[in-house]
Amino acid sequence: MNWKKISILLLVLIVADQVLKIWVKTSFHLGEAIVVFPDWFQLRFVENNGAAFGMQIANSGGFDWGKLALSIFRVGLVGMMFWYINYLIKQKAPKGVIIGLVLIIAGAIGNIIDSAFYGLLFSASTPSTIAHFGGSYAPFMMGRVVDMFYFPLFQWNNCPSWLSFLVDSQNYFFGAIFNLADAYISVAVVYLIAFQYKFFK
Repeated sequence: MNWKKISILLLVLIVADQVLKIWVKTSFHLGEAIVVFPDWFQLRFVENNGAAFGMQIANSGGFDWGKLALSIFRVGLVGMMFWYINYLIKQKAPKGVIIGLVLIIAGAIGNIIDSAFYGLLFSASTPSTIAHFGGSYAPFMMGRVVDMFYFPLFQWNNCPSWLSFLVDSQNYFFGAIFNLADAYISVAVVYLIAFQYKFFK
């Protein structure tokens, strides 16, 4: 697999992620949901300041140092992974390994774009106002990540406290709301572990 094919795949993945996020951000009120499949799948617009699947990073003082650290980590990770893919191309690594790593890079870049630029390009999203281009609600690298996929699989009312991270506030199992970029990363990690573990050994 060469860099031309990698670049095209990367561009397609990032554009798909961003088109969906921009559509949701400029079409939904914050917290609004569309039921795609009843009792199973919703498009629900939320924003988060933290990591994948809506997780938050604690911050101290008035400045969100955790968010800045996460953004810097993502940028560094992307740089290292580009270097690693270049190394794998020279070593003629399996195409599946490279595609898996490209998915992870695309996911990281997708969320970096939100953090870096959405605060500068959009007005703030609220339950009463739909965001629009041309506003500004946060400085560079301090924007919020747009999430929308919600799969409330089933209610787990007697979930043990030590497993409470697996349920949301309504006790739905896997109550995390995530975006396409998060899905890229998750699918790639599972794929690499399940089908490409021999290469990494």
